Amino acid sequence: MTIIGDPAQLLRRTYLFSALDDEQLRTVMANMQELTVDEGRILFEHGQPADKFFLLCEGQIKLYRLSEEGDEKVIEIVRPGQTFAEAVMFMSGKVYPVNADALVKSRLLTFSNAVYKDLLRNSVDACFRLMADMSQRLHQRLNEIDSLTLHNATYRLVTYLLGELPEDVLTSTEIVLTTPKHIIASQLSIKPETFSRILTRLARDGLIVVRGNSIVLADLERLRQVSEL
Repeated sequence: MTIIGDPAQLLRRTYLFSALDDEQLRTVMANMQELTVDEGRILFEHGQPADKFFLLCEGQIKLYRLSEEGDEKVIEIVRPGQTFAEAVMFMSGKVYPVNADALVKSRLLTFSNAVYKDLLRNSVDACFRLMADMSQRLHQRLNEIDSLTLHNATYRLVTYLLGELPEDVLTSTEIVLTTPKHIIASQLSIKPETFSRILTRLARDGLIVVRGNSIVLADLERLRQVSEL
């Protein structure tokens, strides 16, 4: 399998590696591996020893936990260009805290925790740059927690839909849900039946048009008003 594009440029666009100098980046690339995971296959399980982290190149990876009753709670849907499982290398218990499955056939790069930590030990500057980037990501996570705990289901769904818009919304207000709706609902802490009812109500009120997995955001101004409540 060949990585599409220049691997060095791909890593440079990723916050974990943007703080590294050229020599450090070459060390990372010399130790990284490529991996393909078929649809529905498990990448790792909760409690499994964690010795590597990942960068998704193609596909979608679902991170989730199972309750004692076997109910699934989706923590995050990883998209191409995102890293995941990197925080484990800084935790006291070196096991994965979630499960990871491939929603579709996915291509990843894997990186050794030990190699990466050795690079940080030898570079104070890289450590401080990484801490700054991680602090920013933590702030984003706190905003997500606020959204889940302080706002109602309609707000969470509308905010999600607006976040799926392409950057140039002047050319298109249509989005395609590439993730199954029940998984999106779990990620947003919304019951699937409530998710469907909200979509139906938004469509009835003229805010969206639903065509299967395609959704047209028909009234952006009113949707943004909902997301600002």
